[in-house]
Amino acid sequence: MPQSRTAATSVSGRAVPGSDVGPPARMRRAPGAPPEWSDDGVPTEGRWLSPIPCAPVTSLEALLSERLAAGFAAAGAKGAGPAVRRSPRADFQADGALAAAKRLGRIPRELAAEVVERSELDDLCETVEIAGPGFVNLTVRSGVLSRLANEMAADGRLGVPLTAQPDRVVIDYSAPNAAKEMHVGHLRSTIIGDAAVRLLEWCGHSVVRQNHIGEWGTPFGMLIEHLLDIGETEAAHELSVGDLGTFYKAARRKFDLSPEFADRSRSRVVLLQGGDEQTMRLWTILVEQSKAYFLAVYDQLGVLLTDDDFAGESVYNSELDDVIAELTALGLVQVSNGAECVFPAGFKNRDGDPLPLIVRKRDGGFGYDVTDLAAIRHRLRDLKGTRLLYVVGLPQQVHFQMVFQSARDAGWVGDTTRVEHIGHGSILGEDGRILRSREGVSVKLIDLLTEAVTRAGQQVAEKNPDLPADEAAAVARAVGIGAVKFADLSTDRGKDYVFSLQRMLAFEGDTAPYLQYANARINALFRKVGQDLRAAEGAVAVVEPAERALVLALVGFGDLVVSVERSLEFHRLCGYLLAVASAFTTFYEQCPVLRAENEQIRDSRLRLSALTSQVLTIGLGLLGIESPERM
Repeated sequence: MPQSRTAATSVSGRAVPGSDVGPPARMRRAPGAPPEWSDDGVPTEGRWLSPIPCAPVTSLEALLSERLAAGFAAAGAKGAGPAVRRSPRADFQADGALAAAKRLGRIPRELAAEVVERSELDDLCETVEIAGPGFVNLTVRSGVLSRLANEMAADGRLGVPLTAQPDRVVIDYSAPNAAKEMHVGHLRSTIIGDAAVRLLEWCGHSVVRQNHIGEWGTPFGMLIEHLLDIGETEAAHELSVGDLGTFYKAARRKFDLSPEFADRSRSRVVLLQGGDEQTMRLWTILVEQSKAYFLAVYDQLGVLLTDDDFAGESVYNSELDDVIAELTALGLVQVSNGAECVFPAGFKNRDGDPLPLIVRKRDGGFGYDVTDLAAIRHRLRDLKGTRLLYVVGLPQQVHFQMVFQSARDAGWVGDTTRVEHIGHGSILGEDGRILRSREGVSVKLIDLLTEAVTRAGQQVAEKNPDLPADEAAAVARAVGIGAVKFADLSTDRGKDYVFSLQRMLAFEGDTAPYLQYANARINALFRKVGQDLRAAEGAVAVVEPAERALVLALVGFGDLVVSVERSLEFHRLCGYLLAVASAFTTFYEQCPVLRAENEQIRDSRLRLSALTSQVLTIGLGLLGIESPERM
């Protein structure tokens, strides 16, 4: 059993009772099958907004870019990118004149002025100003913002289009080792992979989940012999209560201290690799008990992985010889120091020598290099993947680049197929080192999650002691697990982050509880008027500056989701949701809703509040975070 492919340290969860709009519960369906949708536009296995496209919602940024692109073309700069972006100086800023002027040998400010003159912007923009060396500042008309907000509110997908070119996405993530404890090092891969599954499925892609668990190899000889020593009944009990760490350590201790036990273990490996009936039966006990424990952890974490998604190393045993034969026939296998190796193009060590992937060891055994080659071939040929994602810690970056290049050299990866390593950093303790327990060992993931929920429960009890016990428990779970997920996903996945439950669970700052509380506040508004927020009526009018700022934030949802669909940079979605919640807080403080001057304004602000709740609920749901109605 090789080391887990997560870094060393290295989502629809369950709906909160009473919530009609939220992420779907764990989906019990065939891997890669799309969710089933009921007549009211939500998944049959959980409440969510409809994936059925309504009237298309106009992208404001795209519309401004289109108009300015025509202006650039008319000014003699055809093909120039307007480079439209949000700006603190106006609603939007276009910077494209600077690059285009340099290419054409013109003065940027003069080119910007000509572009503005030749662009049709009067119906969209209240003011258009040239600033600095050639920036174009654009302030959108309030009527346009009102129209876009109403389009978005009427659209079941909130302006997020279904992809026009759906992929068959195969995602490799989580990947714990059988008969070993899931520790904090598995957290990032599991959370990031789960968010990718949710987002890509919601955008219309077909997704196949692959939990590549380590459940084969030489350590299993040791584990099976230990199982025989303590007895099958005792071993099954020990494993069933999730004490995988104790079981593995006991076996390892005997292996290191007893030559006789070590010899028996090595002999057992031979029997395992030869398919001995008794050995395979004992191996199955170890693997199945491990899977049951992993599923309990996934249930606590609220991720979509199921028993159907396990695709361990043993799955590829029957394919390894054929993979080597195919690579040999292609002239890609060379013998080096007695081992059969593939040397993917472009990879060298510090001395300039080619780096190998060992497909067969000198003793005739197989390692995880050839298993990963068999896996990528299977995912491309048999699962028909067109986009392959490997959510694994950054320390494995070179390994996967070598696997991908070898697959290209073999012709398995074509021009229309993407293979991507979705690398991530590590989780650190508050001392800046890899997070470990006081005893210096890896923190059990289940213990960490339990502590998060317990602490969240204490906070919920303090803030709302009148919540019924069942609802309080559900809210505590949503807040605790949501806090852990958001802290992870809000960090650029290429960076390490410090794990601090105190900071994660804060109701102020860049946290999930802050977002959840903002959404709960909106639900409280509708409870006061005795109305379901989904039934909010009336057009959204944009008059006050705080209304304007909130609408500008909301109408960017579609563009943001489409961008994250491509990049899988979930910290950008997290940052967007925080900006929406902040804009809503300002709106809530500056624009009375229930005490508005008249009924028309009240209904407009209720409608805007409902739209904000939908964006927060869907956005958090794409991250695997629940949105309680009350907190």
